[in-house]
Amino acid sequence: MSSPAEPLKVGVLLPTREQAITGTFAAAPLIEFARQAESLGFDSLWAGDSLTARPRLDPLVVLSAAAAATSTMTVGTAALTPALRHPLIGANMVTSLDHVASGRLVLGLGSGFPMPETEAEFASVGASFAGRAGRLDEIAALWRTAWQADAPKDFDGRHWQVTDLDRLPRPVTAGGPPLWLAGSDTPKVLARVARQYDGWLPFLPSADAYGRARRRIAELAVEAGRDANAVTPGLYATVTVNRDRAAARAELEHYISHYYGRTLEQMSTIQAYAFGDAESCAEWLGAYVRAGARHVVLRVGSLDPEPQLKEIAEVLVPAVRAIGREITVANAPS
Repeated sequence: MSSPAEPLKVGVLLPTREQAITGTFAAAPLIEFARQAESLGFDSLWAGDSLTARPRLDPLVVLSAAAAATSTMTVGTAALTPALRHPLIGANMVTSLDHVASGRLVLGLGSGFPMPETEAEFASVGASFAGRAGRLDEIAALWRTAWQADAPKDFDGRHWQVTDLDRLPRPVTAGGPPLWLAGSDTPKVLARVARQYDGWLPFLPSADAYGRARRRIAELAVEAGRDANAVTPGLYATVTVNRDRAAARAELEHYISHYYGRTLEQMSTIQAYAFGDAESCAEWLGAYVRAGARHVVLRVGSLDPEPQLKEIAEVLVPAVRAIGREITVANAPS
């Protein structure tokens, strides 16, 4: 199954977690980062979510400020954990952000990273870690129900039963912003993506595995009565750019150890990482683009990401977009 003939988009992650690690919480640098990312030509700006497992400022609040300070970039969560908020509060916060962003919002949603810290985080807010995937799908269904123009009064789900749903404000985006599932390539995840979601945001460490999963999603979408290209294939990837490859690796190692409390070797088995000069990182990302990725979300693997931002924007991103244009032209209708 070929990729859709649509332009490749490249976004960048706001360093909210990096602020928490360095103890430098402040809104002004994040807003300036957003403005700089837009001026450098990034297509989108993203923020992660965590309370106690990997603490940071709230993504919906921060993205509201970033959306108000920019005018063209998509803003998105990579990824939001809906279980950490009551679903009605979450629905209203998302609607509010969609209004601030004038419809430029995409929600990457996660059910919770499979780590002991995340299980403890769920417990801290009274959320069940067991069965979290099903709960995420139900919250997504509840939100979509609430965002309908003629939303019903009640929602009667397996986990959530709510009333007065029709009293909630509606988003700018008809039916609500796109919902992407941030997940892996397991059969269950791919089936959920194909049936229920508007996009897929994995961080698979192998471009070959990515391509196989992308093709399977297209097949499953058709089986579910959707278009083969109904799901936007995203990618969450971490890059550390430095002409000195050894220095790049050392910086990435330092970053990962502080971010996850684990080694780069450990995390590389489940997440996508590249380090070295911008050209080699672009070629590495290009393998994913050739495998079908159409919206790449870049996390800069540094506790001080801003110095790398300009080189990534001026060298890495154009090289990746050039590969994307080749794919778009190749797959365009004749």
